[in-house]
Amino acid sequence: MAQATERLRRYLDDELGECRSEDVERRLDELGTLEAALENSQVETELDVLSALANETRYSLVRVLVAAHEELCVCELNAVVDVSESGLSHALSALVDAGLVEGRKDGRWKKYRATNRAVALVTVLGGSVRDE
Repeated sequence: MAQATERLRRYLDDELGECRSEDVERRLDELGTLEAALENSQVETELDVLSALANETRYSLVRVLVAAHEELCVCELNAVVDVSESGLSHALSALVDAGLVEGRKDGRWKKYRATNRAVALVTVLGGSVRDE
């Protein structure tokens, strides 16, 4: 921490033209509030969601479910995404665990739909790619 504080002191000195201990302490307090954004459990949850999307099959399933605007049966998803039944089941399970997809049993069929989280992420990702 001492090395980081010294670098901060040099930075503030460059920015302010002079640097006092109070300036460093004030800035460290301000940065401390930013550090709260790195709450461990929140970061882990967000990384789980991003990890779930970091696979072509899982991301394709999420995009299909978002685009469908309705529930789709596993058999419908299997027709869209070229993957084995066990691969599809594993992918859907990971998406449910990440909170991106919800599933329900309907008689002998299993149906899935995208969650609001999935819709928001796909919308943001789609917009960020098109804007470039």
